[in-house]
Amino acid sequence: MEPDNKQNANPTIINPSDLPSRRRASAVKRHGDGAAGLFDGLVPPYAYFNDPFDRSSRESSLDEDDVVEEIDEQEIYDLISTISDPEHPLSLGSLAVVNLPDIHIKPPASPRSSISTVVVEITPTITHCSLATVIGLGVRVRLEQALPPRFRVDVRIKEGTHSTGDAVNKQLGDKERVAAALENGTLVGVLRKMLSTCG
Repeated sequence: MEPDNKQNANPTIINPSDLPSRRRASAVKRHGDGAAGLFDGLVPPYAYFNDPFDRSSRESSLDEDDVVEEIDEQEIYDLISTISDPEHPLSLGSLAVVNLPDIHIKPPASPRSSISTVVVEITPTITHCSLATVIGLGVRVRLEQALPPRFRVDVRIKEGTHSTGDAVNKQLGDKERVAAALENGTLVGVLRKMLSTCG
């Protein structure tokens, strides 16, 4: 599946320094011995009230299973904004394909459930973008790999931004179609390239 070359040769491009990010405010944190871990970019920093390795404080601290890490829309944006666009040598954040106001975290549907839903609405650069489904799939794969299992991922085309938005949303919401797509070697290669820029 070779992308159409530059269907939208002049997309709107946002300067990376103008993108919303919490990462600028807190430089990359290093763990314990000062070495940066392989997955530091995927794992949000933890704010410990006490040293988790100090035996004296362990007894008084909460059980590790009782602590739920808070994840907000900014963290979701940070995870997906650096995905490369399959047509342009730019990120989805720079092209405004993903935007912070279009990311929502819905709480569990019932008090008995611990499953929250992350909803991401993507805005293709043009209304007839042939790769909208691939972009949505890339966002979905990135979030499913990076988020804890207590989150469900719902990626969709923002209403009114694509000529076949309903059909694309149906494909992105169908677990069987997504699973079948991820068995296509060519498509998996495109997704790997898109996700290679994620830190």
